[in-house]
Amino acid sequence: GDWGGMDGLVVTDARPNKDYRRIIQYSGGDGPGPHVMARSRPGCKFNNLVECFNTKGQTGPDEEKDCLPACGWTGGIDDKAQMLVAEQFRKRAAQVDPQYILNVGDNFYWGGIETDCGLPMGQISPVTKSQFDHIFESIYSGPGLDGKPWLSVLGNHDWGGRVFNNGWDQQIAYTWASNRWIMPAPYYSAHVEYPDQLFSADIFMVDTNFLDAKYPSQDSEHNICGEAHNPPGADCSAADGPSSVATCKRYFDDLWAEQRLWLSRKVQESTATWQIMVTHFPCGEDGQHGGFYRQLRHKGLDFLVTGHRHDQELWKGSSPSNFMGGLTCIVTGGGGGISSEATPDPSNTGDWFGEAQYGFFDITITKQRLLVESINWDGTVAKSTEVYPK
Repeated sequence: GDWGGMDGLVVTDARPNKDYRRIIQYSGGDGPGPHVMARSRPGCKFNNLVECFNTKGQTGPDEEKDCLPACGWTGGIDDKAQMLVAEQFRKRAAQVDPQYILNVGDNFYWGGIETDCGLPMGQISPVTKSQFDHIFESIYSGPGLDGKPWLSVLGNHDWGGRVFNNGWDQQIAYTWASNRWIMPAPYYSAHVEYPDQLFSADIFMVDTNFLDAKYPSQDSEHNICGEAHNPPGADCSAADGPSSVATCKRYFDDLWAEQRLWLSRKVQESTATWQIMVTHFPCGEDGQHGGFYRQLRHKGLDFLVTGHRHDQELWKGSSPSNFMGGLTCIVTGGGGGISSEATPDPSNTGDWFGEAQYGFFDITITKQRLLVESINWDGTVAKSTEVYPK
């Protein structure tokens, strides 16, 4: 998850309220991608970390604009994060031959597909093709990956990050232009049969972006529905999206209410061996302090796959700090499209929340158990656990 770096080659169309035509954040970002998006870290503001990418980690005294030691910028890792993770991802795929990939969103930084919403569903724009080609198709390919389904959801950046009218619907449309990208709607389910082993899995792909959809005047830099960056006439109703800034928050709230009912029914009715949910926002963040996830656990949910927080976290169901009723959950937001939550320096883990900063998970499924392995960017197994069907 959170793997899609910036495409330095794409040139967007001119669009209202969007004063950029290129997805370039720092020196050297205008070349072939992907380029890691710089964000922030404890003691290191956005501008500071961008400057670390500009200077390759050379620090300075200005706390407002220089790269600071607190940024923990680690050359050869931070500036190559997506490519390093992808290299180990390809190696692991060649070894284990996965049947499918679970993708938790934030597929393209910094604002998803850089077209406006509303293109016909049968049309893939040149911008969309460039971003998919440079950030996805050319990076995640090879033995074990070619032709394998990527079951995908939208992250907040895929909706636009601080707008709602970027080309999120183009990611849906790409389902019918690809032999492996799967995202037929903002939420859906997939049923997987393993006839030779006499078991099955129901996988629920869910949109939890209501958590970043706030009132128009709030938190302009972290608000899909904010009035500061959305064009005044923003309207995605032609793509069954929000119709205006004023109604945007209600759209996402209603979408989540609709999914809660759907999930509660589908999980309870499922006769599959395994019930697995995939979404963008991290473990426990359901708008009810984990209460809804505890309900789903009671109804039979076995495993939760999430992202958004830019690191790797394995929440064991047996952990005393797990407040989701024993539900095992992973955060796999360390795909490298954006800088990690903390420095990836393994000798400086004071700000780490999980077991790694960049990486992915490998999940081995059988009728009796899930083997969940957290794979670091260097290919080592950082943490693992086993999950048993409820």
